[in-house]
Amino acid sequence: MNRYPLWKYLFIAVALLIGVTYTLPNFFGESPAVQVSSAKATVRVDQALLTRVEALLKEANIAHDGMFFDALGPNNFTVRARFADTDSQLLARDVLQRALVPNADDPDYIVALNLLPRTPAWLLSVNALPMYLGLDLRGGVHFLMQVDMEQALERRVETLAAELRALLREQDIRHAGVTRSGASLEVRFRDEATRAQAQDAIRTFNRDLVIREEGAADDLRLAVTLNATAAREIQAKALKQNITTLHNRINELGVAEPVIQQQGADRVVVQLPGVQDVARAKQILGRTATLEIRLVDEEAMASGNLAGAVVVPERQRDGTVVPVALRRQVVATGDQLVDAGATFDQNQQPAVSVTLDARGGAAMKVATRENLKKRMAIVLYERGRGEAISVATIQGEFSNRFQITGRFTTQETNDLALLIRSGALAAPMEIIEERTIGPSLGKENIERGFNSTIAGFIVIVLFMAVYYRGFGVISAIALTANVMLLIALLSMLQATLTLPGIAAIALTLGMAIDANVLINERIREELRNGRPPQQAISEGYDKAFATILDSNITTLIAGVALLLFGSGPVRGFAVVHCLGILTSIFTAVFVSRAIVNLVYGSRRKLSALSIGAVWKPGTAGSVK
Repeated sequence: MNRYPLWKYLFIAVALLIGVTYTLPNFFGESPAVQVSSAKATVRVDQALLTRVEALLKEANIAHDGMFFDALGPNNFTVRARFADTDSQLLARDVLQRALVPNADDPDYIVALNLLPRTPAWLLSVNALPMYLGLDLRGGVHFLMQVDMEQALERRVETLAAELRALLREQDIRHAGVTRSGASLEVRFRDEATRAQAQDAIRTFNRDLVIREEGAADDLRLAVTLNATAAREIQAKALKQNITTLHNRINELGVAEPVIQQQGADRVVVQLPGVQDVARAKQILGRTATLEIRLVDEEAMASGNLAGAVVVPERQRDGTVVPVALRRQVVATGDQLVDAGATFDQNQQPAVSVTLDARGGAAMKVATRENLKKRMAIVLYERGRGEAISVATIQGEFSNRFQITGRFTTQETNDLALLIRSGALAAPMEIIEERTIGPSLGKENIERGFNSTIAGFIVIVLFMAVYYRGFGVISAIALTANVMLLIALLSMLQATLTLPGIAAIALTLGMAIDANVLINERIREELRNGRPPQQAISEGYDKAFATILDSNITTLIAGVALLLFGSGPVRGFAVVHCLGILTSIFTAVFVSRAIVNLVYGSRRKLSALSIGAVWKPGTAGSVK
């Protein structure tokens, strides 16, 4: 009657074994380490760098406790070396900094201090890692970033200049040039009639433009600027797109529960909980790059006179860098990029497919039609410096959809697509404040949070053991398994535990023990009704299960609502709360019953249960 089939015992044993395995990493602590990551989108971190780092440390007679080549995300890697003490860590950082970063103003790599879990290799082999702690428990990296709104306007005006040139060309309106001065454009004409015709065409083309007539005689001009409403919309859109791009980038790199919020009209706050190292944060956010598509200045390249051109480096396959001269006119910018992905061309060779919006497509159509068989470059700007990530020959006229082909491997097309897709910021961003912050509530408050949870656990265990005797001890064991499985799930999901999360764990303890109280009282009730002990156990668990399920489902619905509509600490509470409900049902019903079955199920002649006092109506005695 009270025996599980073998497969159920095995299932519960495996679940508990997995729980123990993935809970253990949280108890080993951390060790000092040095991390080397890429400072540029075009600089790769690979096994060759790991070998070089190892050789540099060996040459400097610095012993390490392990060298790791880790993936922070898709196509995003880092080299980490762990050390026994902080003295070796600091010495190693200095050695690697001198060797890998000869030019601090234009670094290829970021070398910084870090902390790595002391998790044993056998646990790492099954991807058992400690869970993250939130900003309010462990701290993290905080950035305050400023969006260059003037650059956002200037980039839009630069694109507008290309659109106006195309418009005037299509309508056969002759002009003496379109030039940009800051956030305004000047269109020059030789006669009044042509200027009037152009003014009507421009006003019809874009209602957001303010047009003023300037000049006289043979120096007639139209001054074209964006009206105040349009300028504000462009700036708001740039800020929103930058926030979205940062979200996408951090999500692709797997950082748990980042906080990315607008602050004021032109600033963004980025907080990465559980990331103590500024270098890792820079590796993720330091590539706040913008994209531009420009034509190669073939004349400057042929003559070698690069004085009047925009010169950017291009990194070759062998690692060498060659200069590329580009025209000053921008064909399209990163804010016009819709998508980029790895694909194959008509010859089944790896290629990158790029999609632009309508404005970018129109400008691209004009540029490619007039520059067939010439080269075009996609330039990635980081920290004010541009680098050509792709230089390809224009094979035909195209507009908003085109392919970048070359002697690429499949991995290279994936890398390039990721760079194009994640680097498309609408306006440059500058980090104006960066810091590694400690626990915001203070060490004392953190200790109180953990200690209160532990104290609550101990009080519950003592109460259950005294009040329900043997069944209380079994409930305490199930409660311990519940906490263990909850921590294991948080670790497996790499969730971020915050102070509200600790409150959710405390709430989970109460709900879990409440389920055991229901079961124990049901068993007592069956005993009072004269049921034999074995039957009382069976019916007690069966009848209590429906009540436990109903109460936990209603609570789970509330938790899911918090998860869907909450943010920040509320979501952190909801995640732990929802997971805690699932582990509570499993441990309170199935784990505790498995233990009860093992203890009592094999006894044929069972006269009493160790479940505390069972008072029967009309009697002064009890059954224990």
